[in-house]
Amino acid sequence: MKKLLLFLTAILTMASCGNAQNNNATKAKAPAATGAKATINTKPVAQKEYVEVLYFHGKQRCITCNAIEKLTREVIEGSFAEQVKSGKLVFKVIDFSKEENAKIAEKYEVTFSSLFLNTWKNGKESRNNLTKFGFGYAKNTPDLFKSGIKKQLEDLLK
Repeated sequence: MKKLLLFLTAILTMASCGNAQNNNATKAKAPAATGAKATINTKPVAQKEYVEVLYFHGKQRCITCNAIEKLTREVIEGSFAEQVKSGKLVFKVIDFSKEENAKIAEKYEVTFSSLFLNTWKNGKESRNNLTKFGFGYAKNTPDLFKSGIKKQLEDLLK
């Protein structure tokens, strides 16, 4: 019963934010400059292999949307400072409601707040859409959200 309640809560939260995402891992070519508002490390990555965290948001943001960004930032700043400094991890916060971010929002099929943890190897992208996970845990169980993000990043950085 508890799992059903959590599932329904996650669905209602995503519906209230209007989230519609493609949840499949996909391959794409390396992105061109997007004009994305970046926050931690946005230098062009010269490495062939790195992990990119993309948090998309619109003009209007709910409590859960804000929590996803805040907690993701805390995990990255608290546990992955060396990887950010070396360029192995890049974190970008992108306001898709801005005209200059329209192309990247279209590329990721983003219409509302979304969280992607992507790996790049030899110019090929593998997407990991963690939007449902974020909406399911960030607001009500932030420790579980943070440990999940940390574990996922550790796995992707191996």
